Amino acid sequence: MFTLPGFLQQQSLTRLTNQLTPAIAQESFEHSREHNIYFSSPPAELPANHSALTTFKTTNHTLCADQLTQTVLYSLYKWPEFAAFLAQATGKPQLFTMADPLAAVNVMAYSEGEALNWHFDRAEFTTTLLIQAPDAGGEFEYKQNLRTDSDPNFDRVGRLLTGQDKPTVLPLTAGSLNVFKGKNTAHRVSPVKGDRQRLIAVFSYFDVPDVTFSENDRLQFYGRTR
Repeated sequence: MFTLPGFLQQQSLTRLTNQLTPAIAQESFEHSREHNIYFSSPPAELPANHSALTTFKTTNHTLCADQLTQTVLYSLYKWPEFAAFLAQATGKPQLFTMADPLAAVNVMAYSEGEALNWHFDRAEFTTTLLIQAPDAGGEFEYKQNLRTDSDPNFDRVGRLLTGQDKPTVLPLTAGSLNVFKGKNTAHRVSPVKGDRQRLIAVFSYFDVPDVTFSENDRLQFYGRTR
């Protein structure tokens, strides 16, 4: 993981916040769900009462790529030099933008009491840009390398979810670019406190071209398929 504070300058942040705030209030999709850390059915080898299957609630308000085409976020996402930079930083020969019209770049908003709870990512790494920090809370918390591709480490996952194992807390300032490997690193955003929303952009790049979500994925995450 690495973080670049001040990646997006204040003038652009102000313009972006002014664009996004009314769009979030009027056009965003509210996604609220109960889930385990795997965002899926429990692994077959785990008993139903195992602490690794502790459930949480996640609530966010999402703007999709087709709602962001007139913003600096979309321009940045499509800028070839940005993808080339991320490829070099993550040790990839090349990275490609997503072909998905909804999932390519998203903005997530979290209001008072809302959070993105414990999960592992499906993608190898995730790129985010914090647009607006809340008054309090909304901190990025993670437990590095909690599992491997060959060892799910269920007991250690359970210790984290029940508070026996403490995560690392990474406070982010508005304008910070953050790139991290979330496939085997458990992470969450703690509940937001105060009137100011937490606004964050999520950019999706892959090492193969033409990646899209399934229609079922789009419906689940965005409430629509196109």
